[in-house]
Amino acid sequence: MTEPTVETEPTAARSFALRTRASVDVFTRILTHGPIGRIGIGRAVGLSQAAVTKAVAPLIRDGFVHEDIATQRGLAPGRPVYPLSVVPMSLLVIGVKVNPGEVIGVATTMTADVLHTAHRAVVDNSVAAVVEAVAALTVELQVALGTQADRVAGIGVSVSGDVDSANGVVRDSPLLGWEGVRLRALLEDRIDLPILIDNDVRALTIAEQWFGVGVDVDSFAIATIGSGIGSGIYLNGDVVAGSHGVAGEIGHLPLASEDLICTCGRRGCVEAEASSGAILAAVRRDTGLPDLTMQQAVDLAHGGDPAATRAFDRAGTVIGSAIAALANLVGPAIILVTGEGVVDYDLFERRIREAFAAHAFGAAARCLIVTRAHTFDDWARGAAASVIRAVVRQAVPVRNR
Repeated sequence: MTEPTVETEPTAARSFALRTRASVDVFTRILTHGPIGRIGIGRAVGLSQAAVTKAVAPLIRDGFVHEDIATQRGLAPGRPVYPLSVVPMSLLVIGVKVNPGEVIGVATTMTADVLHTAHRAVVDNSVAAVVEAVAALTVELQVALGTQADRVAGIGVSVSGDVDSANGVVRDSPLLGWEGVRLRALLEDRIDLPILIDNDVRALTIAEQWFGVGVDVDSFAIATIGSGIGSGIYLNGDVVAGSHGVAGEIGHLPLASEDLICTCGRRGCVEAEASSGAILAAVRRDTGLPDLTMQQAVDLAHGGDPAATRAFDRAGTVIGSAIAALANLVGPAIILVTGEGVVDYDLFERRIREAFAAHAFGAAARCLIVTRAHTFDDWARGAAASVIRAVVRQAVPVRNR
């Protein structure tokens, strides 16, 4: 059955444009730290109060930034301080996470608050099936937005693996079995909106940079535990992308046994021992229960089953070693351990911390390890945050349709 299309008319919100570096810096500061006064913005970005006022004036006029005059009431006498904040509904974005067998989507505000979510099963992992599902999911979210759908500035699609974001190409995704897929071009044939393709962990790191643990720190990293093991890195004011679009792939560090073959085809990868699939395979093998589910494997480990406990212990050790290598290489202030596998973090934690302490060198051991469980909706929100950042930086143009 053909999905309905959403017809929208261009609105004033499509006039969003930050034409100078000053306006980009000012808007970014308001977005990530608002409500904030002009003096605070100027100090943070190195501009005079007059320059801040000049940069923000058209944004206030066009409805992208709000000046909160009411909060001045009751403050100390003197020159008024009117905090500035981004108008959340001024622009909207859609984020989509592609998983084996499913696509997950969210529609968010400009401040990355989720308005609507949608999930669609995918019959297989073929490129054609995924493109169809993403296009249908986009329409579903646009319909949910109703009359506000004309404010959607773009769509972010995140995929695991080696992703060339600049050209919209999935170079290699072992989990999906894709190589050399020009995903952006395929989606542009179906969706009349700017589209950004990104690595899923890098997109999640961008969300943390602008809206999470990275807002007020000079460096942090993310380590994700689940169907894959990944990492995102924030250093020197930006998320590390790497010269060739690959960075932070701790899941493919050769720290596990060479007897184990990874989904990427190589031996000894962290992911070959520590991904949820690898853990389940080990528990099935060592218990002789080939039909065991992941939840049953978790239950066995919580109950003290030796085979299940060993599998989670080995995974925790190799993850801890990989995180220590990450800390030794880039020295982040914080490492956020997250992902769907963190729901069962109690099964990993002791071994992760032991291995990290054993291998973190010198002051790198002072890195704060923070844990947070999340859902696949959070992955989709990361894809949305990637678009928000690209729109602000004018890397994805807001265009009339």
